[in-house]
Amino acid sequence: MGEEKKMAKPVKRKASKRDKKDWLAGYIFIAPVTIGLVIFYVVPFIQNFWFSFNDVNKFNVATFVGLANFKQLFQEPDLLLAMKNTLIYAIVTVPIGLGLSLLVASLLNSKIKGTSFYRTIYFLPSVTMSVAVALVWKLIFHSEYGIFNAMIEALGGQGKSWLTTPSTALGCVMIVAIWGSVGYNMIILLAGMQGISKSYYEAAAIDGAGPGTIFFKITIPLLSPTIFFVIITGMIGAFQVFDSIYMMIDPTTNPAFNEVKTMNVLFYQNAFMYGYKGYAAAISIFMFAIIMIITVIQMIGQKKWVNYD
Repeated sequence: MGEEKKMAKPVKRKASKRDKKDWLAGYIFIAPVTIGLVIFYVVPFIQNFWFSFNDVNKFNVATFVGLANFKQLFQEPDLLLAMKNTLIYAIVTVPIGLGLSLLVASLLNSKIKGTSFYRTIYFLPSVTMSVAVALVWKLIFHSEYGIFNAMIEALGGQGKSWLTTPSTALGCVMIVAIWGSVGYNMIILLAGMQGISKSYYEAAAIDGAGPGTIFFKITIPLLSPTIFFVIITGMIGAFQVFDSIYMMIDPTTNPAFNEVKTMNVLFYQNAFMYGYKGYAAAISIFMFAIIMIITVIQMIGQKKWVNYD
């Protein structure tokens, strides 16, 4: 019997001066982003988490109160309303926005004239300040001199005070959200479509598959990782909605504001209008937990329909 050959251990090479310089250069390049993340994200999150267990006054002096803020949160009369509005907003805007983005991306992925122009036009809302967009749409939905009412009256209908009526105010905000998200999601989905090999489409065309079959049997399955990314980011963004509601529906004069408040609006009211920073921190932590739970559920569920092959 021959002796068993022992595997030789790899010899560790000492880092050369050039390697050390490369590492140093790499750390220098990532330092600004890392420092920014720590200062503007990590530290505020830790501080906010600590504040959620404290009664914080206007000078950020914290008095520990344990779980009192969370107990108060679950007794909050507006909590269910805020959660309902947030869920409605997410359930409506994300699927509709995704569907429209898929449609636009598919059209722009085909051989039509002026695709660069159309891509630019659809993407413009994404690079425009959300506050400016909200103010423009506020004028569009204005009850007296808004374009929307003018169009309805021109067609023989009767105008309405869209932003001051609780039953329609949230719907107007959702329209703006869908309009603003289509361009950004379209760019992401279009990039995913252009990454799909043309050989799949050529093989399907040879087999006699129609456009609908090709779209649902080839494009959608191969695009599923990109679609999943759009859904994840869309849901997170939907749960963080605030600026469009605040700008379109005046919190001081509009009677519909208290009826369309979301979780972020509830947080803003308690933190900046009432000065209850500790309680507001508890609201934000509760919202963070909800987003995390929904994201985990999506991560588990994506194994059944997302194709990474």
